[in-house]
Amino acid sequence: MIPQAKKILLVEDEDFVRDLYTRQLTKAGFMVKTAVDGASGLKMLQTETFDLLLLDIMLPGMNGLQLLREFRAQNPKSSMITILLTNLGQEAVIKEGFELGAQAYLIKASYTPDQVVNEVRNALGGGQPNSPVATPTQ
Repeated sequence: MIPQAKKILLVEDEDFVRDLYTRQLTKAGFMVKTAVDGASGLKMLQTETFDLLLLDIMLPGMNGLQLLREFRAQNPKSSMITILLTNLGQEAVIKEGFELGAQAYLIKASYTPDQVVNEVRNALGGGQPNSPVATPTQ
């Protein structure tokens, strides 16, 4: 029996970045759906079940942390894994992300798309992502 492909929701407003990660994750065998802003991402989370949420923080309208806060308030028992993928590295933002239930916080500039795919694979494989908080490379 072939295992069911894991379903990922990628919420990212930049077309190039969204297309790049969608392509890499699909190539790795994941089923990927995308949203271009927080409101449409939240709407998709309310109508479908995903194994993992790959979430940018800086989004038009509702930002990623607001989306996560809303989702967690509506679905406190959800087992969906959340990985924040952003270029925001402020400690307060990172701390809030973890308080809202994110399992990892990846700084886009520090990760190649292949490394992001590996982090997703590790998170869905039951293991912890290699680096819960990535520090930007100097």
